[in-house]
Amino acid sequence: MKMYEYLKSLHLIFVITWFAGLFYIVRLFVYHAEAKDKPEPEQSILIRQYQLMQYRLWYIITWPSAILASFFAFWLLFFTEIGKVWLTQPWMHVKLGFVFLLYLYHFKCHRIFVELQNNEVKHTSGFFRLWNEGATIILFAVVFLVILKNAVNWIFGVIGIILFSVLLMLGYKFYKRIREKNN
Repeated sequence: MKMYEYLKSLHLIFVITWFAGLFYIVRLFVYHAEAKDKPEPEQSILIRQYQLMQYRLWYIITWPSAILASFFAFWLLFFTEIGKVWLTQPWMHVKLGFVFLLYLYHFKCHRIFVELQNNEVKHTSGFFRLWNEGATIILFAVVFLVILKNAVNWIFGVIGIILFSVLLMLGYKFYKRIREKNN
């Protein structure tokens, strides 16, 4: 049982650092896109700095965390008795579906990362702000699934975060409109 608790702790630590990396990399994408609108030499200085920050975050924190979180999850699911039981539960099937979506999100972030490293900015800062909500929705769904261990109740948590996100976006747009009006 102690081994299971160590494995679960390591899995949780790396899930947290993986999400931290995903949240921060997209914020750096926002700043990178906004730097494209700056005049020279500020633009070049900022973009070089953001590229360096993105590179370090992506390869030193985010990718290793994703790999280690998955390694410990695999170990928990296939080499512990409780993991074998969980694999028969509907909530775990839904959770693994969200983990699959998380990997799709991660791979899309990797593609964007590569584009930005090559100085190709194909999206706006607004797109990246919205894109950042994808990881948040997945996080909410997975946490509700793991805590409630119910294949249906996670929906209420996700609906709640979506509504909260909509309120935040409306608040941001309202604030932006007031700021532009005052300038």
